[in-house]
Amino acid sequence: MAETPEPQDKPPFWKRHLFWGMPLAGVAGAFIAGIVFWGGFNTAMEATNTKEFCVSCHEMRDFVYEEYKGTIHHVNRSGVGAACSDCHVPKDWTHKMIRKIKASRELYGKIVGTINTEEKFEAKRLHLAMNEWERMKANDSRECRNCHHFDSMLPEFQKPRARQQHLNAMEAGQTCIDCHKGIAHSDLRDRADEDYLEKLEAPNPDFVREIPAEYLASLEKITAQEAEEAAAKKEADKAQRETMMAQIAEAVETARADERAKIEAEGTEVASSEGGAAQTTAASGGGDADVAPGVDWASVAATDLTLFYPGQASFEWVQNGKQHGGARPLTKGGDQCSTCHAAELETIGNNIVQGGEIEPTPIPGKRGVINATVQAAHDADNIYFRMSWSDAGHSPTPFVDGGKMDPENQIKVAMMITGTGIELGEQVGCWASCHADNTYMPFDPGAEAIAANGDVAGRLEATETITKYLSESRSDIEIRGRGGKPQGGWDQLKSADEIAAYLEGGTFLDLLRVYADGSSSNGYLLERRVQNEGEMAASAVLEAGQWTVTFSRPLTGGEGDVPLEPGQTYTVGFAIHDDFAAARFHHVTLNTSMALDNAEAQINVVQQ
Repeated sequence: MAETPEPQDKPPFWKRHLFWGMPLAGVAGAFIAGIVFWGGFNTAMEATNTKEFCVSCHEMRDFVYEEYKGTIHHVNRSGVGAACSDCHVPKDWTHKMIRKIKASRELYGKIVGTINTEEKFEAKRLHLAMNEWERMKANDSRECRNCHHFDSMLPEFQKPRARQQHLNAMEAGQTCIDCHKGIAHSDLRDRADEDYLEKLEAPNPDFVREIPAEYLASLEKITAQEAEEAAAKKEADKAQRETMMAQIAEAVETARADERAKIEAEGTEVASSEGGAAQTTAASGGGDADVAPGVDWASVAATDLTLFYPGQASFEWVQNGKQHGGARPLTKGGDQCSTCHAAELETIGNNIVQGGEIEPTPIPGKRGVINATVQAAHDADNIYFRMSWSDAGHSPTPFVDGGKMDPENQIKVAMMITGTGIELGEQVGCWASCHADNTYMPFDPGAEAIAANGDVAGRLEATETITKYLSESRSDIEIRGRGGKPQGGWDQLKSADEIAAYLEGGTFLDLLRVYADGSSSNGYLLERRVQNEGEMAASAVLEAGQWTVTFSRPLTGGEGDVPLEPGQTYTVGFAIHDDFAAARFHHVTLNTSMALDNAEAQINVVQQ
């Protein structure tokens, strides 16, 4: 009888069953090892993303981290900060690994000490910044959009400038880094080449976005709210002006009554003249009745004007991307100055007047803005303007003997009407005539340089200073200041024939000026400021601390006058030299629209 084999023990379950040719035990072991490896690798990877790791070397701690501290990404009202990796390391795995591999090159720099001193760091700083700018431009500012995204923006909580530029960015294809450089570290944009910046910051059609419905709804909401607030403010200001004018009229009538009583007490016949000591009337002999006969100012709506202090912000300055963040929207996007700045003029003026980069010689006590009103009317032949604003007293100019730059004129008022063919004329208005080499500007050539260029000086009738002019009258205007060149182009004067052709073709700024004594001048700006004895009438009155300046000119006019016609909209600008000021120490408006009998224009010139 055959022997029965003894039963053998079966191998364990994890050894008997195979998975992809491997015992389950091996698979489980590999899986566990993978988890351990992945966990360790990921933990190490995340450890290199912490702020503590980033600033563990003195190059980051002593140079970069010191600039980061105190910025909006470090501490803020909401307590939500952004560490180094939030801006410099992508969140998704693939791009994170690519970034880490590229960043490994920095270890070589650490070993050989390429930026281990402040001097070495500053020497390479622009190069390092440009690397980041280019990386973020290429990826559509991916790291920025981890926290900041157009879909989540509500323009009702943004400043007018920001909401407009974000709208422009979505429509044109801009990305965060185009505008937002130097928000956590020193801004090196002004050290980069202008051509490089122009290429880097050019819109990318791939970045064009559909404007979110929430954004448009929020924009509509804030626009309506601001319009309502502006209307309420206008009504309140109107009521305040009417109260003030009533008080002035009462004070004037009281003074006249006292004068009459005094004359009667002395037994002298009361003069029939209504003039009185309480009123200061223009030397030109009139006031409103003579300058604007037949105009019922009480029936003419007033337009509020905010004139702000501009300092040394020249036409070159506004076009230079290194100096003015809005240069691209202005020169490339077609925005007007008022597009971004209309709602922030008080802030701008009050900041500039205190002194700084664009006001190296501040005048203590000078106000940053002048709030004025302007009324405009016309008849068949003439156009009439009346401006009013409050006097502010005298703040002596510290760098002028006697404290008054123009002792003969406590105030001067200028109005400029933009002609045709002026570069950026409709966008900037009278700013087109304000250059960096005018009087008291940063590149004012001075009397010696002017005298050394006798031919140009003779044609400009210039001795000590250069008046305002239009770029069209020059063969070259230096905007960027490349290679240390002075901005402007006062000595690059075109030929007399070319300038005459511009004048004949309407390329000039029509210039109307009124002085404190009521005298006036009608001229234009082209190659220089020209006073051509054009027809004009004016008066200037200071009563109870309120200036009222009235002036008029023919609708058609003559040489150097922009003809004013129904159906046309004109870009105008106003300037007030207040408190005996001269040259650039005035207050100005941004571009302002004006039209005859058109309620859509900011200044509606109504027929009387």
